[in-house]
Amino acid sequence: MAKYIAQIVILGTQVVGRAFARALRQEFAASQEAARRAGGGQQGASRAAANARSGITLEEAQQILNVDKLDPEQINKSFEHLFNANDKSKGGSFYIQSKIVRAKERLDKEIELQKSDKRPD
Repeated sequence: MAKYIAQIVILGTQVVGRAFARALRQEFAASQEAARRAGGGQQGASRAAANARSGITLEEAQQILNVDKLDPEQINKSFEHLFNANDKSKGGSFYIQSKIVRAKERLDKEIELQKSDKRPD
């Protein structure tokens, strides 16, 4: 009986170990892909840090606010419209409003990063 229990424990440990190793490889591949998409170097590091702080990627923020370029005027116009359209008193959703706010914060941070990159050192 003890022999069977030991075999079950060993088999279970092997299964969990393989699953953990697979998850680790997938996470590593995802982080490499994210770094590649961010552009690498200092710009990629600052973009990855901004993504981590805001919890939202630049692409996702642009999709939420329905903007295709980082034009502050267009971003503000879209933000105002979507934020007001989703006002809870008008039957909107607080959750959607919070996503809109986070998207604007992320885009504002990206504009700020671009301005600091263009500044001569």
